[in-house]
Amino acid sequence: MAQRLRVLQSLWAMERRLADEPEWPLRTQLAMIRDAGYDGVGVRFVDPAFATDVTSFLRSHGMIWQAQCYPRTVDDLKPMLELVTRLGADHVNLQPDARPQTIAACIPLLEGWRRLADQAGVAVHVETHRDRMTTDLFFTLQLLDCFPDLRLTADLSHYLVGREFAWPVDDVNHALIHRILDNTWGLHGRIASREQVQISLDFPQHQGWVKLFMGWWEYGIRSWKKRAGPDATLTFLCEFGPPPYAITGRDGKELSDRWKEALIMKDMIRALWDRIDEES
Repeated sequence: MAQRLRVLQSLWAMERRLADEPEWPLRTQLAMIRDAGYDGVGVRFVDPAFATDVTSFLRSHGMIWQAQCYPRTVDDLKPMLELVTRLGADHVNLQPDARPQTIAACIPLLEGWRRLADQAGVAVHVETHRDRMTTDLFFTLQLLDCFPDLRLTADLSHYLVGREFAWPVDDVNHALIHRILDNTWGLHGRIASREQVQISLDFPQHQGWVKLFMGWWEYGIRSWKKRAGPDATLTFLCEFGPPPYAITGRDGKELSDRWKEALIMKDMIRALWDRIDEES
């Protein structure tokens, strides 16, 4: 076997949140994702009944999933790992829903989560995410100083807008992002600017930001391919979120079609992977 890319779609990103139209039923969402050619889905493993229902559909169609969880304490992770042991998952995507103000206070949490993951034999990636332990780039880099082998899921949109990098992004800030990517074992994808956490993919004025993220993801893929085993799988989750992530106009309508943008991103990432693969 060779290294593989698997592109997933976020179920959260399938929410419409329209005042005058209903949400798509869950089965409709899953069928849309399947029929569009995605390899799988990002699934919240908070409600066991929901997770069981979704993964049953995915399994029956040969698709994969990442299990998303939000523990605040070490023990919070235990039932989630038990559910993953029963239902399976490519990996657990852990958003650390704790906000210690010192690195020292984070260490017992990360050590505890890593210990439980090892005991369960489950791969766990810690996501870089807003309003979480990893919300700040500099703080997260200090966590990597303490845990050089910490496996991350990189959602870089939060760091671009959080640090509000000057444009064009300079070599110093690129190097900081590269440090994150050198510990990354999964990618979450949206396009941000230095002022907005999510912008429309195909607007002409946004193409500089698209190029920036494609460059970061290319670095991340190349870095992962050097570190991962010969038959390992890299996941990329398309995650164009609903309002208020998505910018809306005066009428409350979104400025672009997020579903179409997710399909474009899926194809862009696969093309990027293929180009890198052909070079090796």
